[in-house]
Amino acid sequence: MSEETPGRAPEGAPQAESAPVSSPGPGSSSGHSSGPRPGGRPGGPGGRPSGGPGGRGKFFRRKKVCKFCTEKIDAIPYRDVRLLQGFVAERGKIVPRRLTGVCTTHQRRLTRAIKQARNIALLPFATRH
Repeated sequence: MSEETPGRAPEGAPQAESAPVSSPGPGSSSGHSSGPRPGGRPGGPGGRPSGGPGGRGKFFRRKKVCKFCTEKIDAIPYRDVRLLQGFVAERGKIVPRRLTGVCTTHQRRLTRAIKQARNIALLPFATRH
């Protein structure tokens, strides 16, 4: 048989913490909660450092400019399927303006044009998946 040192777990076996386990106080409904976290959200304010994924410091995000304003396109034609497909996701959803960078007025016109194109079957409502 294998020789084990008293008080130590064998190699490969999980080691238990020797800290005392406290039971939840009265009034606490779940036994695994240690109270509210500061900030009210998981992770709290002491989470990842700001600056993007990985915390590589300051990350400069370029301001998105409206494609329609820069090209001075006033009316968005519902028949221009190639233009509209750039603002529709793969599954058929209209991409929000925070992702495309389109201004509010042009996003409204774009949404209306996409919906018109869907109604006359130029664009699909959804893809089969």
